[in-house]
Amino acid sequence: MPYVNIKVTNEGVSKQQKQALIQGVTELLQKVLNKNPATTVVVIDEVETDNWGIAGEQVTELRKRQS
Repeated sequence: MPYVNIKVTNEGVSKQQKQALIQGVTELLQKVLNKNPATTVVVIDEVETDNWGIAGEQVTELRKRQS
């Protein structure tokens, strides 16, 4: 039973995009590893940008500088 945890920042990922991720990961596991889709679990966690860091800095601050 594969378990896949996808973490993304909470910057407007739509319901349709989440469904595409779930479907795509499930299909990939079936194709590459011959895993049963009925027992494949995919969880998507949306993380606040204050709780996500890159290169020692919060994504919130990085995004502010980029805009």
